[in-house]
Amino acid sequence: MNSIGVKLRENFPQMVILKDHNKTDSIFTGRNLPSFVKDYLLKKHLDGNGNINKYAISSFLELHLPSAGTDIKTELQTMGKTILLLTRFIVVRDLKKNMVHFSIPDLGISLKEGIIPDYVARTHSENLSEGEKWGVIKLTYNPPEGKDPGYIMMTDYKPFKPYSVSLDYFRNSRKNFDLKEWVDVLITAMEYEPDGFINLTQKVEFISRLLIFVEPRLNLIELAPKGTGKSYVFGNLSKYGWLVSGGKITRAKLFYDKSRQQTGIISNYDFVALDEIQTIIFQEPAELQAALKSYLESGKTSIDNTMIMSECGMMLMGNIPLSESNKPLNKKFFASLPDAFRESALLDRFHGFIEGWKLPRMNKSMVLNGWTLDVEYFSEILHAMRTASEYATIVNDLVVAEKDSDLRDLKAVRRIATAYMKLLFPHWTSIEEVNKEEFNFYCLQPAIRRRGIIKEQCHLIDEEFKEEMPEIYMK
Repeated sequence: MNSIGVKLRENFPQMVILKDHNKTDSIFTGRNLPSFVKDYLLKKHLDGNGNINKYAISSFLELHLPSAGTDIKTELQTMGKTILLLTRFIVVRDLKKNMVHFSIPDLGISLKEGIIPDYVARTHSENLSEGEKWGVIKLTYNPPEGKDPGYIMMTDYKPFKPYSVSLDYFRNSRKNFDLKEWVDVLITAMEYEPDGFINLTQKVEFISRLLIFVEPRLNLIELAPKGTGKSYVFGNLSKYGWLVSGGKITRAKLFYDKSRQQTGIISNYDFVALDEIQTIIFQEPAELQAALKSYLESGKTSIDNTMIMSECGMMLMGNIPLSESNKPLNKKFFASLPDAFRESALLDRFHGFIEGWKLPRMNKSMVLNGWTLDVEYFSEILHAMRTASEYATIVNDLVVAEKDSDLRDLKAVRRIATAYMKLLFPHWTSIEEVNKEEFNFYCLQPAIRRRGIIKEQCHLIDEEFKEEMPEIYMK
């Protein structure tokens, strides 16, 4: 066991898990489960030394997490069973008919077939908002009555939230690690081997993908070559994010569907990641662009007299062609973005840029084998960090800009620096605890650099935008 594994077990004895993909991957064959669900199941069936009870996990999966294609509908309809599942499902509210529908795509249950009765919807109104959910649900079949067709009813629901986290415990435990050790803790929590990175700088670049997990309404762009793990991070580590990869995107889907009077993805998640942005079809791009400009600027937008407000952040991710020296072929990084995202006024509303070409390509040697924080615990910590306002208070007191500087630049830098502090130095909860040298090097300067790239690229598109960053510094 390496030194990080030892310290993790000492400081987080109830929150760690032993990852050994050679032993566990076969257990989940045929089930496309995110890491936060896998870790929950492994943690539930591991002893203190990391030994797995494979039989118990397999039995649980067979009973409560059937593989795609399992004929659940026949069991419900013809056998009259009541079935308890841990599953992913999608909730849609029909305001016209005053009904709440659900679907389970992996098991072939459509929205027309699934109904959440009023007593369940009201009891869990906070957790059963529209969108994709994970939870423990109880299903029964209601046969047809007269002209009314039969349907599958969700008679009980328990949100998938096995951990009730304490930020104070997490912060105090951070004090027992130096910075290099802590960065390795974050890397392993993302399910990667720290030894697969060449230095601390590259590691910090990699964990920058977590910035939007911890800071509300943070908007970033990452362009990278294929195979650097973008999709995995945003699709597996948290149930509070929504990953869109390809397909069609509309204003209605993102913000508000006026025909159905339903809010969109933005209202229901901590962040939305648009992956493979070059392949996404943006319908009615002018409408979408106008809504995005307003939302990215202020966290709200008005659609047909309906005000949509959210703390959801946005990540744009795409591929970028590189030279043999691993540098972008085109100095205009955004040239390959869809037309809707190539306008400088829209791009300027993104706070920062991640240079994905500086990251290593993922390979088998980078897959973690060892002790790490349970992904579900880690994701709950990241989620809780979003509402920890003391970090922004510290950063706003520390960071100032020259007179007459663009307020948008200062806000962007402060927001990114705050996110870095939450990730790297969560134990700093007052300005007196801040190591200003470390804050400047690991929080402020990276924030300035990331915002600076956005400025440079906007200038290349439209020379009316200033290329240079204003002077932003610590008091």
